[in-house]
Amino acid sequence: MRSNRVLRSPGGLSVRLDVRSVIVVGLLLLAALAAGVVLIGTGDFAIPAADVVRALFGGGNAGQEFIVNELRLPRVLVGLLVGASLGLGGALFQAVTRNPLGSPDVLGLGQGATAGALVVIVLFSGSAAQVTAGALVGGLVTGVSIYLLAWKQGVHGYRLVLVGIGVSAVVTAVNGYLMTVSDIVDAARAVVWMTGSLDGRDWAQVWPLLALCAVLVPLVLGNARGLRLMEMGDDVSHALGVRVERVRALLMIAAVLLTASATAAAGPVSFVALTAPQLARRLTRAPGPNLLASLCMGAALLVVADWASQKAFGAGQIPVGVITGVLGGVYLLWLLVTERRAGRI
Repeated sequence: MRSNRVLRSPGGLSVRLDVRSVIVVGLLLLAALAAGVVLIGTGDFAIPAADVVRALFGGGNAGQEFIVNELRLPRVLVGLLVGASLGLGGALFQAVTRNPLGSPDVLGLGQGATAGALVVIVLFSGSAAQVTAGALVGGLVTGVSIYLLAWKQGVHGYRLVLVGIGVSAVVTAVNGYLMTVSDIVDAARAVVWMTGSLDGRDWAQVWPLLALCAVLVPLVLGNARGLRLMEMGDDVSHALGVRVERVRALLMIAAVLLTASATAAAGPVSFVALTAPQLARRLTRAPGPNLLASLCMGAALLVVADWASQKAFGAGQIPVGVITGVLGGVYLLWLLVTERRAGRI
């Protein structure tokens, strides 16, 4: 039996809360923020966590405040926002497809965003802002293409996954071609971007991500009930008053925007969108998409991975995408074996 609590407002509105899920979300949020504080204090000029907190609230000396608020805080905020966007986007894709493999990594959205960025880098030698815009457009075009190709009197989970895998293969080939025709300077720049990194991120990446999350997160959470009912099947959802295709299209657009904007800000950081929802589900042990838990898990995962990229390899700092790729690849193999034993693939 699960422990639930019902909150009722004076106007008669009631909300049922799963106590374990609330506790898990709170702990994950605290873990993400604590990891962010530790990460801000990490670097050539180490700052104790207490001094970081003091500087964040304007109580440090001038040197600490400059390092914390101008140099390191934007990077950590981008990491938190990118991780949260990927975690939430992955939870939406997995809930819509009703498949634990239905993540942006598998469906090809990251490759689509990469293609957009490569076009700007290789063909136009664009600036950093133009590369970001190209990645966002590439991700959006890929997401819309997958949805339209998978449409046949509605969009169903396995068809969406299979179409996404096919589109991913095509876009990957296009990316390979663009790399082969680029000159050495553009190719080196593209490889750095394709790895996925938080290096050099500043307030210019923070504000667009923050604004997008401020719009999309409430929109997604407002449709969480319909998404949960859709997991019982389209016919049951229709009978319960859910406008299935409208809700599905709205949430798919939100998931594509979240994933594309995160990729545009930090490059294709792999496997966070795949692993965060599944780890959140295992912690909450709750049915449904676990949207808030996935959001917080994604933020915590990416910040911890960025800390590991700076500390675990001595002086040789590596991009955060390498860390998430290694850990995510191991998790994907475990997930495939588990799904096969369960007879689902």
